[in-house]
Amino acid sequence: MNLSLTDPFVLAQDYPESTTGSLRSGHATCVRFNRKGDFLAAGRVDGTVVIFDVETNGVARKLKGHTRQVQSLSWSRDGRYLLTSSQDWKCNIWDLSTGSIVRSVRFEAPVYIAELHPWNHLIFVVSLFEDQPLLVDASGPKVIKSNLPSAPKRNQYDEDEPISDKQAAQDAKQTTTVSVFTASGEHILAGTNKGWLNIIEVSTRTTIYSTKICTGVVIYLRLTGSGRDVVVNAQDRIIRTIQLPNLSAADLDPDTIDIEVEHKFQDVVNKLSWNHVAFSSTGEYVTASTYNNHDIYIWERNHGSLVKILEGPKEEHGVVEWHPHRPLIAACGLESGRIHIWSIMPSQRWSALAPDFVEVEENVEYIEYEDEFDIHPQEEIHKRRLDLEDEEVDVLTVEPVKGEIVDEEGISAFRMPVQLDLIDSESEEEFVAVGRGEMRRKSPSGQGVDYGLGEEGVGGSDAEGKKKVKSRRR
Repeated sequence: MNLSLTDPFVLAQDYPESTTGSLRSGHATCVRFNRKGDFLAAGRVDGTVVIFDVETNGVARKLKGHTRQVQSLSWSRDGRYLLTSSQDWKCNIWDLSTGSIVRSVRFEAPVYIAELHPWNHLIFVVSLFEDQPLLVDASGPKVIKSNLPSAPKRNQYDEDEPISDKQAAQDAKQTTTVSVFTASGEHILAGTNKGWLNIIEVSTRTTIYSTKICTGVVIYLRLTGSGRDVVVNAQDRIIRTIQLPNLSAADLDPDTIDIEVEHKFQDVVNKLSWNHVAFSSTGEYVTASTYNNHDIYIWERNHGSLVKILEGPKEEHGVVEWHPHRPLIAACGLESGRIHIWSIMPSQRWSALAPDFVEVEENVEYIEYEDEFDIHPQEEIHKRRLDLEDEEVDVLTVEPVKGEIVDEEGISAFRMPVQLDLIDSESEEEFVAVGRGEMRRKSPSGQGVDYGLGEEGVGGSDAEGKKKVKSRRR
C-alpha cells in the first residue's frame, strides 16, 4: 500500500484492531514468524510443516518429515534453518534452501518444546514430557545429548540451614516444563512444574540462580527480540513479565542476581486461563490467547493496563504470534485449524496525491480544458518507444531490499528459493499432479489416475471422462 495515502495517525498505531483474513493448509497447531518477518511457519496435525509467504499469503514450501503432530517451531537467526519438534519423539533441523533434513534427533520421551541456539543452528535445548531437559549438540558427526538440572539452587542464606530430607525429595521430583536460550546463548532460562525459574549456564550445565515466580506449573516462556525481557505463562492464570539482568557481564556474580516480576496480567472478572502468550515487535505489548474462549487480549507494559480485546472467529485459539516488525497477530484456531490474522486496515487519503486533489462524496460534472487531453502524434510515440529499446537493462545485479535485516558482519538474511510447482490442496493425497496448476483425482482402487471413462468403460469421450481439478493457489 502507498504510504502517502495512509493516515499517519493510523501508521503510528502499534497493535492490530480487527481480523483481516486467514490462512489455510491442513490443520495447523503452531505458528512462528522468522526474524525478518517475511515467512510464517505452521506445523500441522499430520506432521507436515507449511511455510507461508507473508506478503502474498501463498505457500512457499512444504516440509514432510514427522509422522505426528508438530509441537513447536524455531527459526535460525538468518532464517535458513528451521527446528521442528513433534509428538513422534523427534526433532528435525531443516535446511530451507534445499528443503532437506540436516539432522534428525530422536529422544526417549515425547517432545514438548525445542528452541534453537541464537548463534548456532546445530545446537538446541529440548524440554520433554515428564523427563529432564536436554542440551543437544548436533554439530559433530555424533549427536551429543547433555542432561540439564531441574532442581532449584538455594541461595547463600539457605546454606546455613541444612535442607531437610523432605525438601530434597521434593526438589528431586521437579521437572522442567519449558526452556529457552537467552539472547547471547550463554545461558538457558528453564521453568519447572513447581513454579521455579532456573538460570542454567550452558558451558558448565549448572544452575547459577533460581527463584520461585508462581505457585503452579510454568507453561511457557518467551523473550523479546532484544532478549532483555521475558514473559511467563503459568497455570495460576497470571501472566508475568520480567526484566532480565545482563547475564553476559564479565563481572557477573550469581549471588547478586535479583529477578523480580515487573507486571502481572490477569482477568480478575472472568478468571480466564491463557493458552499462549507473546510479546509485540517492540516489546511494549503482551498478547495472549484465552482458554475456552475466542478472544485475544492485548496489554500495555508501561502501565500494565488492558488496551484491546480482539474479537474474531468464534473458536478457541491456541498458539498466538506477533509479527516481528508490524502490528499483525496470527493465531491458530483449535477447531478449524485455520490461521487467523489480525491487523490494521487503514483508510486511504487520496487527497495526499496532490495539493489540489479534492475528495468528493458523489460524482460531479467536470469541465475539461481545451488542451487537457490532447492526443500526441503517432510518430512521437513511436520515437519514444525506439529510444526506450536502446536502453540496457541490468537483470543480474541484485539491489539490497529496503528494510532488509543485515547482521553485524554485513551479511543479509537468507532468501528462500521460490517453488512454482507446489501443490496446495486441502486433501492433496487424493490428487496426482499431471502438470503445472493441473491435477487429476486418483482412482478409488489406488491403481494410477482415474480418467473417468464412460459407463461402458471404453466408450466415454475425453471431454466427458477426464476429471480435471485445478489446484487452488492462495
